Amino acid sequence: MRAMVLQRFDSALVSEERPVPAPDPGQVRIRIKACGVCRTDLHVVAGELANPRLPIVPGHEIVGIVDAVGEGTRRRVGERVGVPWLGFADGTCEYCLSGHENLCDAARFTGFQIDGGYAEYTLADERFCLDLPREVDDLHAAPLLCAGLIGYRCLSKAGDARRLGLYGFGAAAHIIAQIARHQGREVYAFVRHGDDQAAAFARSLGAVWAGSSDEPSPRPLDAAIIFAPLGELVPRALRNLRKGGRVVCGGIHMTPIPRFPYEWLWGEREIVSVANLTRSDGAEFMRLVEQVPVSVHVQRYALADAQEALEDLRAGRFSGAAVLVP
Repeated sequence: MRAMVLQRFDSALVSEERPVPAPDPGQVRIRIKACGVCRTDLHVVAGELANPRLPIVPGHEIVGIVDAVGEGTRRRVGERVGVPWLGFADGTCEYCLSGHENLCDAARFTGFQIDGGYAEYTLADERFCLDLPREVDDLHAAPLLCAGLIGYRCLSKAGDARRLGLYGFGAAAHIIAQIARHQGREVYAFVRHGDDQAAAFARSLGAVWAGSSDEPSPRPLDAAIIFAPLGELVPRALRNLRKGGRVVCGGIHMTPIPRFPYEWLWGEREIVSVANLTRSDGAEFMRLVEQVPVSVHVQRYALADAQEALEDLRAGRFSGAAVLVP
């Protein structure tokens, strides 16, 4: 099989021919049909995350067909499944037992510590595979497995906010904006200065306002979700919140948050982070997608063009999400 492999941090992926792997007990082998390219992959390639494994096959928005199963598995050959970022949790620690397996200290992650989806085949722990909405095809289902899931967890953390700000209008924001609008919320989109394409894209998906992230919001926000990995956006978002509002930091990595006056936080405003996801998040979100008409905008790339996809994502050359197809 072909796999695109990260051998050294901050270097280009290398195309390798590898044996097709055999599943161990509890694992399934998946013939990959599509794999999303996520901003987290940029952090993996740059070596910005703790406890990495090298060499590694990136990719954690995997859609594919089970074509072999290990001993003791309940999945069947021919099933379509999704493989998300969370690839393993021990199930026995205080976090797992309290419903917070996303915080498990022994957790391992797809495309970071477990070979992922920039390949033609991969192995996965069957317990962490997700069922996918039947009406969503492979290409458009892939971004749901991280952009959608993390966006959904962020939206849940935002509570019942009626006026919602989204900072960074990429793969996650364009999915969650549609869900928020379906729920009757007002969406305010904050994009990079001068990125008229992203602002127009946000308005096309129902944002009541779209403008630069260095502009003040036209109305006080009940909550803001920051998807862009820029710490400087945290105090900017705080300045746009009403009293009692909340800033949700949705990225796995962020540049340092600059100092800001306490008065910007005062008034029972909050800053919270979102870490990873749980399997229950996945099940809830996939059921929601069956009810809400979400249009996932994708830019398709061949597997061999994975490096180009990463570079285009970094440069913001497309709207929506990039997806590799073997």
